[in-house]
Amino acid sequence: MLFRQFFERESSTYTYLVASRQGGEALLIDPVKEEVARYLQLIHELKLKLVFAIDTHVHADHVTGLGDLRNETQCVTMIGSGSKAECVSRKVDDGEALRIDGLELRAMYTPGHTDDSCSFVMSDRVFTGDTLLIRGTGRTDFQNGDARAQYKSLFSRLLKLPDETLVYPAHDYKGWTVSTIGEERAHNPRLKVSNEDEYVAMMNSLNLPNPKLMDIAVAANLACGVR
Repeated sequence: MLFRQFFERESSTYTYLVASRQGGEALLIDPVKEEVARYLQLIHELKLKLVFAIDTHVHADHVTGLGDLRNETQCVTMIGSGSKAECVSRKVDDGEALRIDGLELRAMYTPGHTDDSCSFVMSDRVFTGDTLLIRGTGRTDFQNGDARAQYKSLFSRLLKLPDETLVYPAHDYKGWTVSTIGEERAHNPRLKVSNEDEYVAMMNSLNLPNPKLMDIAVAANLACGVR
């Protein structure tokens, strides 16, 4: 499998390029508008055909590259079926399988950070968006976030995956690049709660400032970044 992890410094966003082989079909997860030229350069160099560009949710800290990628490559743009972003080519239902050149990703609805958050599961890894971060979890205090929903997404869905499953989040702020489900279960301080109420109380006490670009990014991302 061909796999590349991009990092956008301003918003600490990870974008993932996945393909079965050089010269084959590919997909991008959580592209950033300012980085589109870099993605397209690598896609060209590796002779890939971009089939899908996917957002795990409507982001509040950067503008998506979905619309620009669709304009440049005619790829299918996608987001979870719970999203209000009507600009995408199509929406993905919970449990739906996406296939390219022998690779398969399965959509897993994991609301809580936002009401449209989805993770995408492969045989050996999961792209968790902002639901499960490395040694953290996504905030739940805007965009219809819900700490109780996130608790269920974490403990009833993501943490049910095999321990060896690789965890690739949409952001990291401390230099981590990858983890595993088992590692997060053992060492993530936000997963050390004893019950749902304790998790909700912890998340409700964070008092974090809004992302710098929130007022710009959310509106732009509902239009796939091309407004």
